Amino acid sequence: MIDKEVLSVDIRQLQYLIEVARLKSFTKAAESLYITQPTISKTIRQMEEELGIVLFDRVGKRISLTDAGQIMVNQAQNIVKSFNNMSAELDDLRNLKKGHIRIGLPPMVGASFFPKIIGQFHKRYPDITIQLFEDGAKKVEADTDSGALDVGITVLPVTVEGLECFSFVEEKLNLLVHPSHRLAGREAAPLTELVEESFVLFREDFVLHDRIITECVRVGFQPRVIYESSQWDLISEMVAANLGIALLPETVCREVDPSRVTILPLVDPVIPWNLGIIWREDRYLSFAAREWIRFAQEVLSSGDG
Repeated sequence: MIDKEVLSVDIRQLQYLIEVARLKSFTKAAESLYITQPTISKTIRQMEEELGIVLFDRVGKRISLTDAGQIMVNQAQNIVKSFNNMSAELDDLRNLKKGHIRIGLPPMVGASFFPKIIGQFHKRYPDITIQLFEDGAKKVEADTDSGALDVGITVLPVTVEGLECFSFVEEKLNLLVHPSHRLAGREAAPLTELVEESFVLFREDFVLHDRIITECVRVGFQPRVIYESSQWDLISEMVAANLGIALLPETVCREVDPSRVTILPLVDPVIPWNLGIIWREDRYLSFAAREWIRFAQEVLSSGDG
């Protein structure tokens, strides 16, 4: 049994423990923390001696957590997270309206909706910096959930529980075909008429990839996918080269050259494309992140973005 009187472990020691467990290496943990390897090894050894337990099973140069070590790491993560939240809140009080925001968004969303908003926000808060990460909606959701991102922009509905959201776009997908395509003269095209077509889709880390395939299967066929990309303009160019068809959101379609690609509404069924801003309400958000969410809601609701 661990004597409570010897539990004099500090935050620094817990951070060392977490980093060694994460990287499974004293050397790599030392490099990550910008300290020497003997320092981190000595710290872990002192913890083991004070607690009377073995935290790591050392076999040659390989290490792994013991059962006791796993318990310590789990609790240490909670303690360090609480400490960091406290420190962040105190920093906000000392540095009001200063900070850094990490925002994730799919590539096709950024250019259409956010340059003006970010410009207006920077004008109002010049000391708040914004870092943008372009990824598919699935990764944006996962990184917002984990805390790697403060705020995300994604396709709704979200698939991760616990994320708060603000919806700001409600559109649907259009069909893109080559001007010589058999459907080019139609006013609209049912999804069921695309059974024999070759599809150009977004990559698997994009929500639309799964959504389009799911809708095709629901109406009775498995789409034949010939190419996947993360860039909407490359997808439209594939259609312009008569290599296949594509389904893209209305906003994106407005950027496509209508002389090279024919765009028509997709019906039976209509596939919605709704966008939202997401964040974790149960995790501490800096003033900068909270203010960006409020500001973006204000601008997008007014239609000025």
